[in-house]
Amino acid sequence: MKPNRVVSQEAALSAGSSGATESAERVLAIERIFDAPPSLVFKAWTDPQHLVHWYGPRGFTLPSCKLDLRPGGAWRSCMLSPEGREHWVRGVFREIVEPERLVFTWAHENEDGAPGHETLVTVTFAEQGGKTKLTLRQAVFESVKERDSHRGGWNSSMERLAEHLAKA
Repeated sequence: MKPNRVVSQEAALSAGSSGATESAERVLAIERIFDAPPSLVFKAWTDPQHLVHWYGPRGFTLPSCKLDLRPGGAWRSCMLSPEGREHWVRGVFREIVEPERLVFTWAHENEDGAPGHETLVTVTFAEQGGKTKLTLRQAVFESVKERDSHRGGWNSSMERLAEHLAKA
C-alpha cells in the first residue's frame, strides 16, 4: 500500500501529470472590466447593502447576508431562486487587502446545514484607466460540470454587478 500524499493545489496544477490536467480543468477563471474605481467595486463585494443588489444569478434575491469581514471571519448568505428554493452558501475570509484582493472559501450547505465541497475564491481588483479589472478564480471543483455551473452563476452575477455599479 502506498502512503497518501498531500499536494498543494499550486503544486498539482504546475505538475506535468494527467492529475494536474484534471485539476486545471476544474478551475474557474473569469475576468471583467467594470466602469467604476476599485474602491467601489471592492465595497460592492464586501458590503451587504451592495451585495443584496447583485449577488446571485439573475432572478435570484439575497434575503440573508452576514459577513464578518476580517481574516478568519465567517460569511454566510442565502440566495433565493425565482422558484422560492433557498441556496445557502458559506465560507471564511482568508485574506482582505482593500481595495485590491479578497480571498475566501466557498461551500454550499447541504440540506442538514453541513458544508459541502469547499473551494477557494480569489478576487482581485486592479485599477485600469479609471475602471476596474476584476479577476475571479475559484478552485478546485469536484467536477467540470460543477465548474461550469458556477461559471454561469458568476457570469450572471457579474452582469448584475455591472448594472448595480452603473447606478451606484
